[in-house]
Amino acid sequence: MPIGTAFHERTLPLCQSLNYREWSGYYTVSVYELHHEHEYNAIRNAAALIDITPLYKYLITGRDATKLVNRIITRDINKVAKGQVIYCCWCDEAGKVVDDGTITRLDENRYRWTAAEPNLRWFHQNGLNMDVQIEDISESTAALALQGPTSARLLKTVAEAEITNLKYFRMTSGRIAGVPVDISRTGYTGDLGYEIWVDWKDAVKVWDAITFAGRQFDLHPTGMLALDVARVEAGLLLLDVDYSSSRKALIPSQKYSPYELGFGKMVHLRKENFIGRSALVKDEEQGVERQLVGLELDWMEIEALYEKLGLTPAAPSFDDVVSGIEEDDCAGQRGNRALQGGNEIADGSDHRSCAGESAGYCCEVAVFQSAKEDGGTGVGFR
Repeated sequence: MPIGTAFHERTLPLCQSLNYREWSGYYTVSVYELHHEHEYNAIRNAAALIDITPLYKYLITGRDATKLVNRIITRDINKVAKGQVIYCCWCDEAGKVVDDGTITRLDENRYRWTAAEPNLRWFHQNGLNMDVQIEDISESTAALALQGPTSARLLKTVAEAEITNLKYFRMTSGRIAGVPVDISRTGYTGDLGYEIWVDWKDAVKVWDAITFAGRQFDLHPTGMLALDVARVEAGLLLLDVDYSSSRKALIPSQKYSPYELGFGKMVHLRKENFIGRSALVKDEEQGVERQLVGLELDWMEIEALYEKLGLTPAAPSFDDVVSGIEEDDCAGQRGNRALQGGNEIADGSDHRSCAGESAGYCCEVAVFQSAKEDGGTGVGFR
């Protein structure tokens, strides 16, 4: 049964819709009001406060901490300076993506690592015989995302920290309401934004200080639906929605190379050996047969097509997608991805994010396009 995050005593009274979802064992607000329009507009036009505490978080320390990080991820951590944050992925021995997340270099051999799924065992397995300590800090560290064009001005009024000169994907330390915090200029919206990391026991004090100061900046507590719309617009991928971890794959086509997901720039083949390197060298030399791309659909044009036929506009249903894909010659691979999407809708996790719900209507479509001239294109609606 899910439990509340460090901010639950504040988010619960604000959640008028009582629309929650489960995220990594925690109750997470899907939308505070009955519709997520105001929350989405806060991300794009004002400031939005999002509880991202359910992220898996790990602290990597010790003499071999840098060695371990570099062994696991595809990027070269030696190029990352203290106080810098990177987005990265990590692969299995076959060069297929296991997970993705961010790593903050807190010191020479001290890192905070976030992930979408549990990775403690994977880290320990690859850290055998190394002088390294791996601590799961998911239940001791709370986190907030403060996103939107007025987020910087808001943060300057409430944080005793250097915000003005904080660069993109950099971190600083300071205090909010007297509470020690780390603040990184990062986010999942494609807009100006920050993420605030705080000790669990002091989390409510930080929430209260930000929300009090946020009144003059039109701050809105914001749930996952609005965040889903923003991250789709920004072209940011989400594990278990846009792609599957190789650990969960039932068939080979459910496993993805970083090059298939558009993560090629995060693969540094010239660094010291890392997990999956040999397979990724082949992918880089020979290319991959499919590529995840995004489709931007004009809702006004779609609406006009429906109107000509006297129909009410509607997003494609799971049954429509499956029936169409089953008639395709490549039903095995693409039908499976469509089935994944259907299961996500059916299990109540509501990854449909923006299907017919945002003001401008956003329809997320995952497209795998063959890199070969004689190949086809597979489409999975989310």
